[in-house]
Amino acid sequence: MDTQPLYDLSPVLTLMGVGLLGALGPLAWIWLRNKNAAPTRRLQALTLLTLFLTFDLVLFGAFTRLTDSGLGCPDWPGCYGSASPVGAREEISAAQSAMPTGPVTHKKAWIEMIHRYMATAVGVLILTLTVAAWLASRHRQGGVPVSPWLPTFTLVWVCVQGAFGALTVTMKLFPAIVTLHLLGGLVLLMLLCAQAVRLSHAQAERVPTPIGSTTRALLVGGFALLWLQIALGGWVSTNYAVLACTDFPTCHGKWWPYMDFSQGFEIWRHLGKTADGENIGFAALTAIHYTHRLSAYIVFAVLGLLAWRMRRVPALRRQSAWLAGLLALQFLTGLSNVVLGWPLIAAVLHTGGAAALVIVLTWAISESRLAVDTLSASRLRASSLSA
Repeated sequence: MDTQPLYDLSPVLTLMGVGLLGALGPLAWIWLRNKNAAPTRRLQALTLLTLFLTFDLVLFGAFTRLTDSGLGCPDWPGCYGSASPVGAREEISAAQSAMPTGPVTHKKAWIEMIHRYMATAVGVLILTLTVAAWLASRHRQGGVPVSPWLPTFTLVWVCVQGAFGALTVTMKLFPAIVTLHLLGGLVLLMLLCAQAVRLSHAQAERVPTPIGSTTRALLVGGFALLWLQIALGGWVSTNYAVLACTDFPTCHGKWWPYMDFSQGFEIWRHLGKTADGENIGFAALTAIHYTHRLSAYIVFAVLGLLAWRMRRVPALRRQSAWLAGLLALQFLTGLSNVVLGWPLIAAVLHTGGAAALVIVLTWAISESRLAVDTLSASRLRASSLSA
């Protein structure tokens, strides 16, 4: 009988040290490349690098989930009270002998702990960003000051995200918690991307691009639909409902298969169970899968139209190209998940594509404003320069 407590804080200092060591390399690289640059430029470089590494963390989190390694270490924050699987060899071997396919094996334990090491390193980088933002806020460039409040909120959010990571383990892959953990990681990407764009504006002393109200509304509405679609996709993945439909475009050879929506979208329940403790039915898994698929048609149509409209705005053409390419990637990887039996590389890329879409749309929103607002700001700036 496993008596390992769910929370064992004895290795926490060692894990913090590992995270600090993991962050020192990126910090040293940023410092060497930008030691003679202005504070805003250094902060922008560090933000972009943190954004990139957070994106990698989201991808590795998907890999951890998809390889069933989320419970590779059954306690938090370490592994059987140790800072690495090396110190938990005996416990892992015993668990693997009792159940060779998992959830605890040596391979899965390493995958889970590497994910935790990466998360700790990203946390250190975000803490550094926050401190650097407060220091840089003293230096105003042009009409766009550097605000420390968004980095501060990002630091708070990464702490919340860490708490959800702990609950993912201690609540044994509770679907609602795992889905929220995924969404929390994407919120981090959104916050970091918004900071990177703001710092780019501060460095270049420019204001966001004016766009029409229709394009702006489509951009914001498409972003909201994307978040809904990602939440539905997370619900599919965390309930292992990807293979509930293995044909396309129909499901079980029907355009409207038999589905149990009430059971499928019963949010607060354990994995594979209903709230009453019964095994979840296949019709419920079908409802989860097919709802995500039907929603995808709407999201693809809206974001496809958005990509076309953004292409007409010179300042948003790069974002438009990225959006179109990522939509194609999402279609191909989503289709591969269904017809090829959920291959690991397609599943990870599908999560990565969703994360990249969040970044691209955040980038586009941050680079643009309603034409009337931005034009007013431009006129004020122009008048101040001519005075």
